[in-house]
Amino acid sequence: MVKVERSYPAPESLAIEKAKSSGKYDKPDVIEKLKRDFHDKCYICEMKGLQDPVVEHLLPHKNGEYVDRKFDWDNLFWSCGHCNGVKNRKEYDIGIIDCCKRDPEKLLRFDLVEGDVVVCPFDEYDKGAILTAKLIYEVFNIKNTGMRIQKSEHRLKKLQVEMNCFYKLLEKYKKFPGNKRYRAMLEASLRRESAFAAFKRAYIRKRQREFPELLEILL
Repeated sequence: MVKVERSYPAPESLAIEKAKSSGKYDKPDVIEKLKRDFHDKCYICEMKGLQDPVVEHLLPHKNGEYVDRKFDWDNLFWSCGHCNGVKNRKEYDIGIIDCCKRDPEKLLRFDLVEGDVVVCPFDEYDKGAILTAKLIYEVFNIKNTGMRIQKSEHRLKKLQVEMNCFYKLLEKYKKFPGNKRYRAMLEASLRRESAFAAFKRAYIRKRQREFPELLEILL
């Protein structure tokens, strides 16, 4: 999870649909704007190029009971179906980090240790960070149904492949530090728009003495 810059004004259809008795919050203008703002990347697991995107409500609207939440542009997020389903539990109703308002990288430590996801809050008393860390861990590891086993393992494998490619690129960069091509590839890989960016950016922060010149990319 990384910081996302939400664009304004809100899509026009939201106000129009809110006035209807059975309005929709996923009209084309909403979908297009969310997909662009979130770089076609699930805001929870950070998998890119989603085949099953959904419009996620950070605060649930409870089947329309909370109309304002249902059509609130600030409450709509770009998510994959898997993460949306895992988050759809009462414990996650309130408190998840709003990545459009708070920077998750300042609140959470992301790591891949021996192929396993590790997400921990920097502040052990920050309830929102604790809850968000649990959610992110779960979407890569939940195994309570056969389908969720497949989907969580798929995301973990995608993350592992992405990180292995990143490690190899860093080795090439270390070997040829003046190579502009490797530098450009690293810059692209470390941008928030890239898949699983939080894990790659955290890796560089953890090794800033080794790669001090790459820290500027993370700003």
